[in-house]
Amino acid sequence: MEQYELDAVKQLTTRPARKYRTIEVKSLTPVIGAEVTGLDLSQGLPDDQLAELKAAFLDHHVLVLRDQIITPEDHKRLAAHFGELRPVNPPPVDADPYILEISTSPESENVAGNGWHADGTADAEPSLGSMLYITRTPEGGSGGDTLFANMHLAYEMLSPTMRGLLDGLTAVHDGRIALQGYTPPADYVIPKSEHPLVVRHPETDRKLLYVNPAYTARIPQLSAEESRALLDLLFKVVSERPLLQCRVRWTPNTLVFWDNRCVQHHATYDYHPLTRYGQRVAINGGPLKG
Repeated sequence: MEQYELDAVKQLTTRPARKYRTIEVKSLTPVIGAEVTGLDLSQGLPDDQLAELKAAFLDHHVLVLRDQIITPEDHKRLAAHFGELRPVNPPPVDADPYILEISTSPESENVAGNGWHADGTADAEPSLGSMLYITRTPEGGSGGDTLFANMHLAYEMLSPTMRGLLDGLTAVHDGRIALQGYTPPADYVIPKSEHPLVVRHPETDRKLLYVNPAYTARIPQLSAEESRALLDLLFKVVSERPLLQCRVRWTPNTLVFWDNRCVQHHATYDYHPLTRYGQRVAINGGPLKG
């Protein structure tokens, strides 16, 4: 690796370990993800435990909490500690408007999220994060792992010259890309927004690369050919750099909470025709700033 790449990784691998009093936090990799124990999500969390959970979230971006038996109300209560609940769009029929059911049938040709993306980046204000609670995993005992990638590090490992080029550019995010092959409801308004290519995390102020192949259509400051070439290069930063990633293996009654502002994820569909089931609650974010 180049020296600037080594320096970017070193900043994470050598940072002082945070000390916790009320929970235990074990890193999945030195750069992203952690398993958290010592919590019972079926109960209200005391303030000191909630504060430590929030600190771990900002440090690791992806938190895995296993062996949790929770109700939909428990799920929403936990999410509400981090912000306003985000309604499912389009809204489900005759179901909780804040809970998205993640269900795979034996007939499924594909599953939502089977490709690198961040949720809803075509919206003017994408979500802060998502809490996915999986209660049934594929019958074979494995499959359906989710990969997560650190988009802070994706940006920091680019060359200084490339970072200088990207700073100040924007990208158009178009919901039509993610809907290819699907027919949305007749009254569904397909979102389309323009965001900086490089944004700052609203809580940590760290820069991150903000493009993904599920929604990012073009860079309006460049020609069509230049835009396509640069976006393809940036998409490969995530897919071809395993060191940016962690991989979460699901077990029944596991909740995973990820920061949608600085993380991309990929739901692996390697278990056809087996099935799984879970529920996701998302949290509202705010406008993104370069």
